[in-house]
Amino acid sequence: MANILVMIPSGEVYDHDCVRWYSYQNIQRSINHYHNIGDAFVYDSSLKLLTFDRLDVVEIREFKQEVVDRANAEYDYVFLRGSNYIHDHMTWPEGTEQVLSKLRIPVIAFGVGAQAPATGKLTLSDESKRIWQMFADKSTTLGVRGTYTAEVLWDLGIKNVRIVGCPTAFRNRDPELRIDLPSLDSVRNVGITMRREVSSHYSPDVKTYLTRHRDFVKDMSRRFDTVLMMQGEVEEKKLLWGTDEQKAEAWDELHNNNWLKNWYFDEELDELYRSRLWYSDVVADYENIVRSKDLVLGYRLHGNLMALSNGTPSVYFSYDSRTAEFAETFAIPCYDVYSDKPFVLEEYWDQSLFEKFNRTFYQRYRDMREFLDENYIPHRMPSPTARKSPQRKAA
Repeated sequence: MANILVMIPSGEVYDHDCVRWYSYQNIQRSINHYHNIGDAFVYDSSLKLLTFDRLDVVEIREFKQEVVDRANAEYDYVFLRGSNYIHDHMTWPEGTEQVLSKLRIPVIAFGVGAQAPATGKLTLSDESKRIWQMFADKSTTLGVRGTYTAEVLWDLGIKNVRIVGCPTAFRNRDPELRIDLPSLDSVRNVGITMRREVSSHYSPDVKTYLTRHRDFVKDMSRRFDTVLMMQGEVEEKKLLWGTDEQKAEAWDELHNNNWLKNWYFDEELDELYRSRLWYSDVVADYENIVRSKDLVLGYRLHGNLMALSNGTPSVYFSYDSRTAEFAETFAIPCYDVYSDKPFVLEEYWDQSLFEKFNRTFYQRYRDMREFLDENYIPHRMPSPTARKSPQRKAA
């Protein structure tokens, strides 16, 4: 067992390894604040992989010598919660460099990722370059999301990287996880992971992104009993849980936004928003809902991965380097939002596509387990069984 520290947590921990947002019992405390519950998925999933007695937070907003001294004396290692930290807009908390420089225990990057801009090459600040070198120096390997992230770090001279994907994929600690498709005719209940917020910094074509998002949601909702799964957007929280005044404020905000007004909302989508929105501040609620679905698909990287990790089929919608890298890392069936042809579910409902995921998941599970072992991190990931090569028939 170990005493461990987390850097940049996302939510409060209960029942040892479960995560929920801090104000989950009083939504009004955070209803005006956007927090991506997907970050809490990663935090919750990380804890479910690790073996530990005690968990605390290491504060990096400012450097305090007594805090670092206590960390070095009482804890075994620090892990950085996986997220999208490697991008040209990243600003680290003020005390990060000094805290890292004084820590004598290992500091583990646990499934971190890079984000490319819509155009041009990713350019990191000198601060970010120094910080990532410090992470590399304080661990055997850095655990990264995929090939693109590994290449970005390699270009910085950081070569002790291992591609592990994301802890969310392995949260149920099942090395034999498979996706086996039922007949499409049997599919009734479908979760759609929604992302109507979009940035021109990462999207090369906002109009195409939004209009295809809208049309996809409407098409799926005509065919299936759908739930529109949100991940912490302020206006959607207000529509679900707000006062009458907050609900009216949210509708005005959504319908007065030029992009959304012109390319997203229409009468049919308005009605779906009124009747099928869903959100929770508790990670376990997301796990329960994806387990109840025949299919979960859409735009949310971690929402889709939560489904796959529970054996529910999912198709990714790729719209930036992050989602493309993730789909590649796990060989997940993926639709390019900017492609020349519309999304047709039947083209992705193919067991051979999901066999690629099944095989890749098995390998990535081993990669994650080896990453924890080589960094001397106690964990709860069972060893995968040895798969036998098929016997050749005698000539």
